Amino acid sequence: MSNTVPSPATLVISSRNYSSWSLRGWLLVRLAGLPCEVRRLANTDAVARAELLLQTASIRIPWLEHEGLVIWDVLAIAEYLHERFPDAHMMPADGAARARCRAVSGEMHAGFNALRASLPVNLRAVRPNFPIWSGVRADITRITDIWRECLAEWGGPYLFGARLTVADAMYAPVCTRFETYDVSLDRPCAAYKAAILALPDMRAWRHEAEIEPDEVSELEVEVEF
Repeated sequence: MSNTVPSPATLVISSRNYSSWSLRGWLLVRLAGLPCEVRRLANTDAVARAELLLQTASIRIPWLEHEGLVIWDVLAIAEYLHERFPDAHMMPADGAARARCRAVSGEMHAGFNALRASLPVNLRAVRPNFPIWSGVRADITRITDIWRECLAEWGGPYLFGARLTVADAMYAPVCTRFETYDVSLDRPCAAYKAAILALPDMRAWRHEAEIEPDEVSELEVEVEF
């Protein structure tokens, strides 16, 4: 194991309260053990706002600045950190598990658009009895199927066993969505959600989200029945 201290980095994020991608990027940096300054763009920043409101096809926030490189897209950040810091074991050691980890991470990265649009991340909100339509239900069913399969095969408490991996960082914002919108889960999935939300890094992120000064009004609209 190398004793070299990693050179510090900068992670540029948008909102801690609303941005699932920013949370993923930060968790990946924490998994890697990379010392990192976090720089938050205001929610009025045009690029940040477009990302939060799903008005862009290309997610460029967060981006990581490290040793002269600028890396955006959370999967690119994940692969960079995995290669740069192999001792962090961000991917499972077993080849089959590593392939599955990449597959389910990629599925989260590319899919579940109904969930993103209908249940936006909002860590400060609590919305019980929120209406969940059929398209969102299909996304929830697929996500919980992934969780159950991984937990059964690798034994939990995380998706690939006792160690957090890239996949857990990718699905962590879903856990906050399920909490915000009071999504009913079976016992294995509820236990996984609770384990992720109890992580010190998740608690620290939530604390910062709760004191974040600015709001995005479009993401604060309450549904009327």
